[in-house]
Amino acid sequence: MNEITTPKRFAPELVEIDSRHEGQRIDNFLTAYLKGVPKSFIYRVLRRGEVRVNKGRIRPDYKLQLGDAVRIPPVRRETSPIVTAVPGDRLVELLEQNILYEDDGVIVLNKPSGIAVHGGSGISFGVIEILRTARPRASSLELVHRLDRDTSGCLIISKKRSSLRHIHKLLREHEMEKRYVALLKGPWRGGERRVDAPLRKNILSSGERVVRVADDGRPSHTLFRPRQSWKRASLVEALPLTGRTHQIRVHAAYLNQPIAGDEKYGDVGFNRAMQALGLRRLFLHATGLRFTTATGQTVDVTAPLDASLQQVLDALGGG
Repeated sequence: MNEITTPKRFAPELVEIDSRHEGQRIDNFLTAYLKGVPKSFIYRVLRRGEVRVNKGRIRPDYKLQLGDAVRIPPVRRETSPIVTAVPGDRLVELLEQNILYEDDGVIVLNKPSGIAVHGGSGISFGVIEILRTARPRASSLELVHRLDRDTSGCLIISKKRSSLRHIHKLLREHEMEKRYVALLKGPWRGGERRVDAPLRKNILSSGERVVRVADDGRPSHTLFRPRQSWKRASLVEALPLTGRTHQIRVHAAYLNQPIAGDEKYGDVGFNRAMQALGLRRLFLHATGLRFTTATGQTVDVTAPLDASLQQVLDALGGG
């Protein structure tokens, strides 16, 4: 049996977190920062408490905050930490063309599928880095919330701290309406259905993050409304009444009607059938947002379904 060699130790580092990495998980941050270091070693030093944030121990799923002081144990790295990459003009233009709404405080973007909201875990840059490149004078651009990389649709970016605080307050008090559309396995029976199933995050031994329904999980509620139903699949509107990680995906699977194209929580046979119809991604789209700005203006934004998803519905006979 081959022995695992622990990387040779150098001097420790203390890193202060800036806005580029605010909200990023500590394990993902370390994976990007410690280029060339095995993930198994990163999770080992996290478990042992050798990585400290503000002098305290943290879990691998801890989300970094602006100004956090991260102590990184001394290890040998094969390459330099965090190489700054610059997004190309095509990506910048793509996001600028997909802006649905903008005022003095916020931008609402129709995020394309396949683009992460921020860099990390082998991703050089995401939405927030691309927008900061496009608008170098806008020093206060921040993500207000997040979408999974494969999920498309409405994403809010704040342009100033007061707007960020205001919308975070709306989210905490459940005063923002988020609307999604999803294609689920099998025909839908009956009318709208509310799922009240608590969710808990789990970290597998591989480091992969999964979310499960669990009695000791956090309260989680999703309302599903049928739009159209066929023999093999159903198009539904999903309204997350709480904002848990992977909530809609896990609640759909809990109903035994997982989302088409979901490789983590989905059905392999159903995914293959939808691939035969042209589906190349997760069929989950944040189709709309409704909220009130800090000045009292009501904003109601709708993001159109992209052509690739519409083609799948056409193939099903939905038009």
